[in-house]
Amino acid sequence: MSNTVITMDPVQMKKLMDHYAASKVERSAPGVVFAAKAGGASITAYRSGKVMFQGAGGPAEAAKWSAGTSAGQAPPAKKSAAKGDRLPDGFSRMSVLGSDETGTGDFFGPVTVAACYVPAEKIALAEELGVKDSKMLTDPLMRRIGPEIKAAFTNSVLVLPNEKYNTVQAKGWSQGKIKALLHNQAIRHVLRKLGDDRPDFILIDQFAERNVYYRHIAQEGEIIRENVLFSTKAENLHVSVACASILARVAFLEKMDRLSEKAGITLPKGAGKPVDEAAAKIILGKGDGFLSSITKRHFANTGKAALLAAKKRGRG
Repeated sequence: MSNTVITMDPVQMKKLMDHYAASKVERSAPGVVFAAKAGGASITAYRSGKVMFQGAGGPAEAAKWSAGTSAGQAPPAKKSAAKGDRLPDGFSRMSVLGSDETGTGDFFGPVTVAACYVPAEKIALAEELGVKDSKMLTDPLMRRIGPEIKAAFTNSVLVLPNEKYNTVQAKGWSQGKIKALLHNQAIRHVLRKLGDDRPDFILIDQFAERNVYYRHIAQEGEIIRENVLFSTKAENLHVSVACASILARVAFLEKMDRLSEKAGITLPKGAGKPVDEAAAKIILGKGDGFLSSITKRHFANTGKAALLAAKKRGRG
């Protein structure tokens, strides 16, 4: 389905709503302030000022209000520092299944991977919900919009518990292999949910070269290869990866909440000095075994925490 998205100021928006008043339809999607069907097009106006024109008549109707973007064509691309596959023209407005992960650099908490499908006709909705790269959003905001993203788009979220992570890591699995397996599985889950509907492309936030990625998952029974693209900074290239980034982050935060309750302290994120101090406190209160169950024990933090705990015992 072709679609054009243009941005209007309040005066233009008022004119548009007056113009299509007789063709108004009810649409209860988040952020929608007006919707109409006219001239073979579905017209949806959002609180943000964006207006989306869909359908065969979309280009003609959009042309009445803007001489800018043609149907399905993305606005001029900003320069990007992303590296990876060359993306087709207009990629940011296509139907894409994106995937991303988080938690790999955190001593506490799991690795989480999410895949999310955003069809072209729902890109404006994702933007209206406030979807951006999770690195640009606060944790409280992601917690708020995460459920809306989950309800609006077909997705899969996978959480690898620390105990299982430690087991496979001890077998010699690298983080690259772990992530590749989870990405492939999450993408596979979304494709199954979509049935006969298929994305134009699949975009993976690149953490390994293509050949390395597929080498990691060579023993998998079902490997997704068709129309798969890899790029760094992928969350800036298509909103589907930004959605996946937020879903993965929210799953990580929720798991950290539960682990903090079990530990009896608020667990810090990352792998810095506060993490060492929290881990030492856990060793003294609940023991090494409990610490291992909620951490990636091959991190250097394990040894640092043991030294801190030993010093504190000595002073005691």
